[in-house]
Amino acid sequence: MSDTPSPHTPSPEMRPSLPDAFSSIRVPGADASWFRRFMAFVGPGFMVSVGYMDPGNWATDLQGGSRYGYTLLCVIMLSNLMAILLQALSARLGIATGRDLAQACRDHFSPGVNIVLWLACELAIIACDLAEVIGTAVALQLLFGLPLLGGALLSILDALVVLLLMNRGFRYLEAFVIALLGIIALCFGIQLVAAAPPVHSIMAGLLPDPKIVTTPGMLYVAIGIIGATVMPHNLYLHSSIVQTRAYERTPAGRRDAIRWTTWDSTIALTLALFINAAILIVAAAAFHTSGHQDVAEIQDAYRLLSPILGLGMASTLFALALLAAGTNSTITGTLAGQIIMEGFLHLRIPHWARRLLTRGLAIVPVAIVTLIYGNRGVGDLLMASQVILSLQLPFAVIPLVMFVSDRRKMGEFVISAPVRIISWGVAGLILLLNFKLLYDTLAG
Repeated sequence: MSDTPSPHTPSPEMRPSLPDAFSSIRVPGADASWFRRFMAFVGPGFMVSVGYMDPGNWATDLQGGSRYGYTLLCVIMLSNLMAILLQALSARLGIATGRDLAQACRDHFSPGVNIVLWLACELAIIACDLAEVIGTAVALQLLFGLPLLGGALLSILDALVVLLLMNRGFRYLEAFVIALLGIIALCFGIQLVAAAPPVHSIMAGLLPDPKIVTTPGMLYVAIGIIGATVMPHNLYLHSSIVQTRAYERTPAGRRDAIRWTTWDSTIALTLALFINAAILIVAAAAFHTSGHQDVAEIQDAYRLLSPILGLGMASTLFALALLAAGTNSTITGTLAGQIIMEGFLHLRIPHWARRLLTRGLAIVPVAIVTLIYGNRGVGDLLMASQVILSLQLPFAVIPLVMFVSDRRKMGEFVISAPVRIISWGVAGLILLLNFKLLYDTLAG
């Protein structure tokens, strides 16, 4: 074997966070059809979209739909548009600079600031993993009757799935994720048809209502939806995995890659919008209008869906989709954790060790709350985890917007003035909502 380095292999000081997968997926040449070139870039966007439909979203969407009907649909749509923009910026940063967001932070900020950012990211990943543990445990309980604590402990086996798929190659990992996403979409598509929601109510829900901001309970759920939708660790993940494509590391090659990856993530996040909206719409149609406005627990939704919708398999489809969502989120959470740890600390540990560490930290609070408070306490913990995620968002969004607005870092790929204004507007809105949430929590 030749010792000559590949033209796509970075120097040691620019080592990517996923070196085994870096530039490993072939991209057809310029003479290939646009469809073949686009398909070569399809994958990272769908892996990122997993975080936008994980079990944490279910808790906030169910609560929003059952309590407030279709009113919070506009929040789901707004948060999804924000996600499309932020993920496009994340992909742009990774492709234009060859550095993921964690590495860019390490290059730019002082060691003290980087430690704070790293700790915030780790807290976000643990909060996200908490939702995955609860979601997987609840799904196993609903489908097979396993106790919650047993299901939570069994979720550790997800580490083996990640390890096996990573060893086969990154494309296998992407294919597995996309297949599970297809199952989730199919399950909710069937439930949506069975729910037969009124179209005029859905359209009205897409229009912003001032009550969302002025009603503390509704605002809490709305911020939870934003926290569950725009995932901070996804911004780190996306900026890294877009570099798995072997595009030409030239201005023309990077420009082409940015175009295709933006299409990839936009299409994938549109699917996430459909699924999140479907969860809220099904909850609104089934529970809000039938006198079950207190349904906020996944278990309650499972128990009531089939009899209310008149579809025997509705509850089973719901639980199956939940299990697929929890498994999928595990994969992307593992990758994000590895990217963040390597980017901020230059510390590499095996995939299985990273998975067990994060999952172990998430299982402890689930076990304690389950033993003390039972199923109801686990539901509250799931909702709280999404608010924690929302509070971590500024620590990822502000550095991202700052970097992609910096011509010294981005060169010709720096974002335009209008996009910069919108991006800072999104960052400002996230900060404003978080301050409002903190104020209401402390005042209460």
